[in-house]
Amino acid sequence: MAARSFFVGGNWKMNGTKESLGDLITGLNTASLHDQTEVVCAAPSIYLDFARSNLDPKIGVAAQNCYKVAKGAFTGEISPAMIKDCGADWVVLGHSERRHVFGESDELIGQKVAHALESGLGVIACIGEKLEEREAGSTEEVVYAQTQVIAENVTDWGKVVLAYEPVWAIGTGKTATPEQAQEVHEKLRAWLRANVSDDVADTVRIIYGGSVTGANCRELASQGDVDGFLVGGASLKPEFIDIINARA
Repeated sequence: MAARSFFVGGNWKMNGTKESLGDLITGLNTASLHDQTEVVCAAPSIYLDFARSNLDPKIGVAAQNCYKVAKGAFTGEISPAMIKDCGADWVVLGHSERRHVFGESDELIGQKVAHALESGLGVIACIGEKLEEREAGSTEEVVYAQTQVIAENVTDWGKVVLAYEPVWAIGTGKTATPEQAQEVHEKLRAWLRANVSDDVADTVRIIYGGSVTGANCRELASQGDVDGFLVGGASLKPEFIDIINARA
């Protein structure tokens, strides 16, 4: 079985200007990045073209969301076709902020996953429980249900990265311990083995998101089922380079 290549996504969220992102991009382009790590930056949609035009080609670009059809009367939305037209190859779907701030349902996220994959984009599909769900002991139930809807809509698992982001750890400064992260990742891989296939369980990257920093990334990266990170706030700072190099 080939080792799963490490994957680090930087989710810029709704941050940046051309000036600040230009500086960030220059820093990434000139840094020494671990050559066995796949790096993808998720830019605000208005900066997708800017990011793709300026980032080194070896660094991928993702949109942070998209709609479930190619075009039409959907004011304010963007489609996978448009994302690809800007030269980007990835989209983040099901991020907890889309689910919980904007009310996106599992069903809608599933439809988006299906359309994005049909359109040839790679998908960073996000799942994760809220604090009250963890405290109630329903972490597995919640993440299995979210994964089920994603799995029902996946045609090619080679184009999917699964991102486990405990909602209580996103932007809060609380990080899941390496043991907590490994436990959920291991259970997700077992779920894939039981419900999809051995091959998918062995090859799909399951990455962790939730207050990943330069200080905690190496210990997280040492866990057997943690195949990378989806980084929020720290992806806008120089320490993002340390996180990319967590396995170096």
